[in-house]
Amino acid sequence: MNQWLPDRVVAAEREVDDTFDVSACVREPIHKLGGVQSYGALVGVRDGKVVVASENAGTVLGAPEPRGAVTRLLTDWQMATLAALADADTGQTATMPVELGGVGGGRRFDVTVHRADGLLVLEFEPASPAGEFASAYAPVRQALVRLQRAGTVAEACQKAVREIRAITGYDRVVAYRFESADGPGEVIAEEVSAGWEPWLGLWFPATDIPPQARRLYEHNWIRVIADVEDETARLVPEVLPDTGEPLDLSMSVLRTVSDFHLEYLRNIEVTSSMSVSLLSGGRLWGLIACHGRVRKELSPPVRSACEFFGVALSLQLASLREHDVTSARERSRQVIAELLAGEPLRPAGLKDLMDCDAVLVRSGGDLTVYGDGLGPQAAAALLAALPDTTAGEIWSSECLADDLPGMTGNGPAGALALRSGAEGDVVVWVRGERTVARRWATDPSRPITVGPHGRRLTPRGSTAVFLASVRGHSMPWSTTDLVMAAELGRAMMASVLANARRLSALNTELSRSNVDLDSFAHAAAHDLKEPLRGIANTATFIVEDAEGMDEVTTRRLESIQRLAERMDELLNALLYYSRLGRTEVQSETVGLRDAALRALEVAGPRLREVDVEVILPDPAVTVHADPMMFDQVLINLLVNAAKYAQQEPPRRVEIGVDDGFFVRDNGIGMPAHLREQAFQLFRRLHPPTGPQDGSGAGLAIVRRIVERHGGQVWAEDSPGGGTTVRATFPERRDPQ
Repeated sequence: MNQWLPDRVVAAEREVDDTFDVSACVREPIHKLGGVQSYGALVGVRDGKVVVASENAGTVLGAPEPRGAVTRLLTDWQMATLAALADADTGQTATMPVELGGVGGGRRFDVTVHRADGLLVLEFEPASPAGEFASAYAPVRQALVRLQRAGTVAEACQKAVREIRAITGYDRVVAYRFESADGPGEVIAEEVSAGWEPWLGLWFPATDIPPQARRLYEHNWIRVIADVEDETARLVPEVLPDTGEPLDLSMSVLRTVSDFHLEYLRNIEVTSSMSVSLLSGGRLWGLIACHGRVRKELSPPVRSACEFFGVALSLQLASLREHDVTSARERSRQVIAELLAGEPLRPAGLKDLMDCDAVLVRSGGDLTVYGDGLGPQAAAALLAALPDTTAGEIWSSECLADDLPGMTGNGPAGALALRSGAEGDVVVWVRGERTVARRWATDPSRPITVGPHGRRLTPRGSTAVFLASVRGHSMPWSTTDLVMAAELGRAMMASVLANARRLSALNTELSRSNVDLDSFAHAAAHDLKEPLRGIANTATFIVEDAEGMDEVTTRRLESIQRLAERMDELLNALLYYSRLGRTEVQSETVGLRDAALRALEVAGPRLREVDVEVILPDPAVTVHADPMMFDQVLINLLVNAAKYAQQEPPRRVEIGVDDGFFVRDNGIGMPAHLREQAFQLFRRLHPPTGPQDGSGAGLAIVRRIVERHGGQVWAEDSPGGGTTVRATFPERRDPQ
């Protein structure tokens, strides 16, 4: 049984002597706590006037009375720029450096801006050191390259926590994965300083992160708490006159912290913390949680680097899940083909398709049960309780007592159902209960109790590990199980029904597991690109407007502009790479010569610059691919041929088909042991030689496009030297 739904949690709480009111945590409006962390200051502006400010604003900003006209603090140009950043389509916040004029003249700050409750909300933090953005960029880029080498979710998370700890210097960094949207979470990766308790493998109750906190994590990629002993700077006035409510601080980077959460951090001996959201389909999948024993204020550039890393990790995790689905599908096709070859479909063969205790098949009103532990009455009850899904749709549960009203613990614990087409026809695989022992960081039967200092949250940690069994659950249905069932449904529908197109669409929805990249692409396109534009634009304005700057300052500003443009290129490549996973592949016969001529409209100038001869294929040669995606394959490969052409002529590149499609050049070539690395995102085998050398994502994009077509791509030596990139585009394929 799932013990972690809100009503179950409240019930458990009632059993505790001298209880702590868990419902108070759930009801607390943590986005309207009326204050900010005191190392910075907040000012809310309407119609050019400061109408709300944190009580420390005067001290932080050097303005004895920071109210009245905002032009006492900021110039008209600064206000116009900040307002434009707030109104840009970012969906979140933007940051720019400013130097105060007027009463706070000469003080430098990083100002984060957004709109809330009709106000332009400005949050001032002490200016980050000169060059910090540049120094943060290189480690993040290197970390992203290392992250791309991860082959599993666990490996990716372990690499991520190691990199985040190296960037930030926190004492403990863990990756925390939620069991469900409102369920408990498990620590699946950890990097920790000596002397700190290990948390790896521990489970934490759902009450540790209440629903309203999870919603904020879905809207804000990053949350930083500098010091649990910080004295909150209250907002004045406490409520807005026009709403009668405190200012909504949902998007605030300085937002103060709930007393409940502060008590929680104190009880686990944490002084500072940071959380980075990991999202899947716009929902909270997990967190990167960071803890430190000392006060730690992270500057906007470092926060942006960590936020960008969280976006990239979310994309990588989605890509790994997509790869698992694709691999499982390929393995399943041969098994299913053998199964369907011996019609009529045998229940014994269906049971062997995946690990289960029994399988039941209802076809044309007849019910057949094969296996153990499922009598006629239990089978009938299960069929009656199944949700009304459409033909070809997969439905699964590892806890039927929770997911199907009326099911009790006396029957099977888990089921995977496939509607097979005709009305009422269905195949259901069932599994019995599997008792699972979990290591909990607190007693799961008493998730919230009175602590040693009174009505406080109980400390968590490995020194008080509780072992408890999860009952009423079966073994989870794996990706392979789900894909196997989906492939079976596709094959059955193709052989007995005329509406295979509808089933194919449903299978597309199942197999394309990275459809959740929409939310990540939006975040990377807007939440991260806008601050970069603000940084680059501000540096440009300073260069244009300032007079008499010394050469060092000018060079540093130009470096900021150049690095911002570079990260913008990386973001664009990352966005295009992520979109490929959710774009429908529309394959058709493509004339290779025509496609090459289209690609040369883009890549031709680069090739002409270095005098590379292009050998085109015969007009009759074709490939079977999506025309737009295939054009991108050719463009990237031709641009690479220009980048890595040999120094001495003749230089040439050939496009053709022999045993498969190829692009062959006589350039500088690739070392054999590094060819696979060349297809990794942002991976270069040769240092960049000029400003046009791109993001290092070209071959990674080529591989992703080819794999979306169900094919493979690799590099090999060209005869006489150089590199030949080969790719297969299978003509017969399912929609990916």
